[in-house]
Amino acid sequence: MPNILVTGGAGFIGSAIAEKLIADSKNYVVIVDDLSTGNIGKLPKLPTLNWRFIKADCNNYQEMAPIMTSYQFDYVFHLAAVVGVKRTQKYPVKVLKDIDGIKNILLLSKNTTVKRVFFSSSSEIYGEPFEIPQNVYTTPLNSRLPYAIVKNVGEAFMRSYYQEYGLQYTIFRFFNTYGPKQSKDFVISKFLIAALNNDAITIYGDGQQTRTFCFVDDNVDTCIKTLTENKCVNDVINIGGNREITILELAEIVIKVTGSKSKIVHLPPLKDGDMRRRQPDNSAMKEILGRDLIVVEEGIKRILNEGLFELNIDDDDI
Repeated sequence: MPNILVTGGAGFIGSAIAEKLIADSKNYVVIVDDLSTGNIGKLPKLPTLNWRFIKADCNNYQEMAPIMTSYQFDYVFHLAAVVGVKRTQKYPVKVLKDIDGIKNILLLSKNTTVKRVFFSSSSEIYGEPFEIPQNVYTTPLNSRLPYAIVKNVGEAFMRSYYQEYGLQYTIFRFFNTYGPKQSKDFVISKFLIAALNNDAITIYGDGQQTRTFCFVDDNVDTCIKTLTENKCVNDVINIGGNREITILELAEIVIKVTGSKSKIVHLPPLKDGDMRRRQPDNSAMKEILGRDLIVVEEGIKRILNEGLFELNIDDDDI
């Protein structure tokens, strides 16, 4: 029975990955989260025979050391981080402290039984794209925002620990992901809440900035397969959809799917962090996933069916 640690496991993607791992009775999963942005209500609703939750701060070595030495983990999914454009802009020093968590996880992994660390990076590190789609090997990383810098530093730590100590890694560069249990500060959640209440849907700027959207099941299934099928070892992979749509088009899709009477209202553009375009080269993801990705319209319907609003919280989370 492999022991697996999931940090940030009370967050959106973290809890989904943890739940998928727990569903396999051969795994024993420990979820660690300090609940600063995660939420206890997002923890898996599954029997606790092969998992447990520990409240702890990954950035605090004294809290993490006894956990990692006690359980002797085989694998670590390090997803804990300060996220959300507004939060990371408001608390840049807090964002930079996440480097301590990366160092703690790698040092403790190297000194215990961990075979491989899975690290959540971000599409933010690409900054304004020099090429579309954005490729993990050829696209320059040009963002200077603290959040993006921390992710870039984290990637460098992964490579360095492998080079010097042989600790294997997989880096996930997450693009926009959405689904049930996502916090309402994220764009699809915000648009759905407004639409279902027939309130105005607000868009920053002209709405012509583009994004791709990946349903959480596609994201999680790919991440888990990199472990179970031993894929993307000591490598980087983009995790995201490849259908590029404007934010204005997204608002129109939400209004159509929900049958809402909401109007679209434009606000001044964000000062930083709202890149004009973002689209991953997700060919490696599609190959690993082995099926078509869920389209946005279908994903939104699944959210409505599965209960987006069971957690009425304001947290940003991974």
